[in-house]
Amino acid sequence: MTTLSSPAQGLDGAAITGGLYTDVTEFARHTPWLNGPAETYSSLGMGVFVVFGLVAWWRARHQGNAVMAAVLATPFAVVIAYAVNSGLKNMFQEQRPCRALPNSFLIEACPPVDDYAFPSNHTTVAVAFAVALLVVSRWLGSVALLAAVAMGVSRVYVGAHYPHDVAVGALVGTVVTLLVILAVRLLAVSHVRRLRTGALAPLLTAPGTVTGRPARAR
Repeated sequence: MTTLSSPAQGLDGAAITGGLYTDVTEFARHTPWLNGPAETYSSLGMGVFVVFGLVAWWRARHQGNAVMAAVLATPFAVVIAYAVNSGLKNMFQEQRPCRALPNSFLIEACPPVDDYAFPSNHTTVAVAFAVALLVVSRWLGSVALLAAVAMGVSRVYVGAHYPHDVAVGALVGTVVTLLVILAVRLLAVSHVRRLRTGALAPLLTAPGTVTGRPARAR
């Protein structure tokens, strides 16, 4: 049964998905050939999502104002999702599994005591990017979503998080991003339209595109 103990002790993650965490880390122990790539992606894989975001921006220069608005909202959605997730971390104060289950196999070094586990920041940010990109482009967002799933799995594989840390992090990233993108589409598309005809036009509108809509062939 899931319990929340005293505030000083925090959420007992081992009682929630500690068994599944141990299964994954034991799998990591027996797949040493995968340890290096997983650790590298877990640590540096966020750069992949920045590249996805740049691709989305480049493509949006040829598309409508609503699409460009969603692209411009993406970094704000990611930052807000990260902030919300960090607030949850401080609220629940779940100790990292490397401390609660010290005999488990670890690839990533155990973080400091005050670096809490629940929910996973890496997963929240990755999923926030992926959800925003799904709004912009189905194929680009689908690729980003696969990369986000891989990020979440890698965080458990290297021993940094319990599976429920990753699942809730994904939920936070999804909900916050959808709310931000919806708000921007409702409130800011007209502002983006004006930006695309002003000084920022070269960054927001590709040649041959008029007020956010592709110009008709003559």
